[in-house]
Amino acid sequence: MAVLNEEQEMLRDMAREWAANESPVTEFRKVRASGAPEAFDRAAYAAMTEMGWAGIVIPEEHGGSDFGFLSAGLVVEELGKTLTATPIVMNTIAASAIVLGGNDEQKAAWLPRLASGAAIGTLAIDEGAKHDPAAIATQVTDGKLSGTKAFVPEAHGADLFVVAAKDGLYLVEKGDGVSLTTRNLTDQRSHADLTFDGAKAQKLANGGESLLDDVLDRARVLVAAEMLGMAQAVFETTLDYLKQRVQFNQVLATFQALQHRMADMFADLAQMRSAVEAGLQAIDSGFGIARAATVAKAEANRVMHKLSNEGIQLHGGIGMTDEYDVGFYLKRSRVLEATWGSTSYLRDRFAAIGGY
Repeated sequence: MAVLNEEQEMLRDMAREWAANESPVTEFRKVRASGAPEAFDRAAYAAMTEMGWAGIVIPEEHGGSDFGFLSAGLVVEELGKTLTATPIVMNTIAASAIVLGGNDEQKAAWLPRLASGAAIGTLAIDEGAKHDPAAIATQVTDGKLSGTKAFVPEAHGADLFVVAAKDGLYLVEKGDGVSLTTRNLTDQRSHADLTFDGAKAQKLANGGESLLDDVLDRARVLVAAEMLGMAQAVFETTLDYLKQRVQFNQVLATFQALQHRMADMFADLAQMRSAVEAGLQAIDSGFGIARAATVAKAEANRVMHKLSNEGIQLHGGIGMTDEYDVGFYLKRSRVLEATWGSTSYLRDRFAAIGGY
């Protein structure tokens, strides 16, 4: 595990306590049942922003705490454990894009609002069913952006879109020239297809040619941190179930074959944690980010896929019913596995980074 300083330990403990007490899975059930397109609780998000979680990677001069990505990952992991429906991951990535590529005016205009919760940001990158940054066709002419984006997360509640075009990343406000069509995915969170028709756009011109890759690497690692929290919750929930469920007059946890499966899950979870924390630390250090981010997301995909499957199997068929929470983790994991790179995409990218 990563070595945390005192402030990071306090931040993690605060997030853990808040998520357990104020945002358990029952709160996600309420959000899901409401059917609201935003698919998150505004009051809960306001509480998060009051605790400073939306501004963890934002510099102090713009209203943030500048605690770094490891600190942000600690919060996201705890929220992932309870499936908290929140735009905080996408908002953090949108803020990081502005920190990396924005000019002074853009930073002053948006970072304080993203940190305080006055505005919410998200990424609009892909244009097809699969993640492929090389296939971007969106164009900007005379400051007007036109194109389409598919499966944009947190689109319904967003005020600002960080949009990938052929020649870089642009800031586009929700409003004229922006329309969205709801996508109902299995995790029942906010997703939409966006159409930009001459929307006013400002380029993030200071990040260099690697800006898109740099932002996506940060997105991959932070999504992997959410998956880490989910995987931990699936493991603990499944273990508790095996300790309680009686079959053939014996508690399931006493069967050696099931003990072996749980031991394998525990080992995979430890490996996943190592990869995710290495990715977060690489971003903060500025060294080896692309490689570490690729490994973190690929390992998160692999382990979360396995643990979510095992969680369902060890619960039996009831695991997919609404009575039990474990099925919600599987559904969310399938969406996150495809977000910012499937396992096959990431393996190809790792090979390319290594020159293979």
